[in-house]
Amino acid sequence: MTSARFDVLGIGNAIVDVLARADEDFLLAQGMRKGGMALIDEARAQTIYDAMGPAVEISGGSAANTMVGVAGFGGRAAFVGKLKADELGRAFGHDIRAAGVSFSTPPASHGPSTGRCYVLVTPDGERTMNTYLGAAQDLHPRDVDETMVAASAIIYLEGYLWDPKHAKEAFLKAAKIAHGSGRKVALSLSDAFCVDRWRDEFLQLMRSGTLDLVFANEAELHSLYQTSDFDGAIATLRADIGAAVVTRSEKGCLVISPEGIEAVPAFPVERVVDTTGAGDLFAAGFLCGLARGADDRSCGRLGALAAAEIIQHLGARPEASLRELAEENGLAV
Repeated sequence: MTSARFDVLGIGNAIVDVLARADEDFLLAQGMRKGGMALIDEARAQTIYDAMGPAVEISGGSAANTMVGVAGFGGRAAFVGKLKADELGRAFGHDIRAAGVSFSTPPASHGPSTGRCYVLVTPDGERTMNTYLGAAQDLHPRDVDETMVAASAIIYLEGYLWDPKHAKEAFLKAAKIAHGSGRKVALSLSDAFCVDRWRDEFLQLMRSGTLDLVFANEAELHSLYQTSDFDGAIATLRADIGAAVVTRSEKGCLVISPEGIEAVPAFPVERVVDTTGAGDLFAAGFLCGLARGADDRSCGRLGALAAAEIIQHLGARPEASLRELAEENGLAV
């Protein structure tokens, strides 16, 4: 296997987050399910935007956030995602490149506008998301650069990408190229409601060997196996895939490998402001460590460190230097 040009290549929805604070009465009035992610059309997007309070626009998208995190640790990151050549699309492209991520997917000149996600943050820091995929849903297998995939140590997919048909095909193409080049393929389950939609296909990806590593939180794990029995779900997960990470908020995470299960604690935080991006940034730290040959515990600690940074401010892109935070905590990558 040749050495990798990139540590991690993320494939996901290229989306701009529009964040605003809201109370639970607002969610109720808008018919939103707290803590979930709903796919919406452009008309609904406009309705929500008109009803929201003052908003902040920040480039987002789950896998894109993860790649920005990898770059923040000093890792070599690349991203594949579809934009439109419009104002939001140009802002997204600028932001991800400015963060040190290689991004060269050609934008669409026609069709839906750049995707956006309306994120309502309640006083407890919980986020409720409403996503208009827009141009992101037009990601196509032809947007996957075979040379770039083959040159990446780990290919990382967000589960949300499983909704659009051609995007699904793009990921399967990338996974096949990656394994043909001796690389690893990882998937984030993204959201319990996403798992509800694609449970059987996610399980097939795991059991068929298409995936080498899965990231899930507790809610996603319970949804995947349709059980409230945590230990039973973990046992089934171990049987279904060689490596997995289950995040448990303030309880830390479990890293599952053929050698066993490693429990890794969370980093303490002063105050939870906004949980948007916690899973994305956890994956960034873990993947960066994995690509650089760190052990399971160190990978889990890097993930926990990044998640702790992100939940203490608004938005899903780091404000502090993750590399410096890692060094301060004896976790240099």
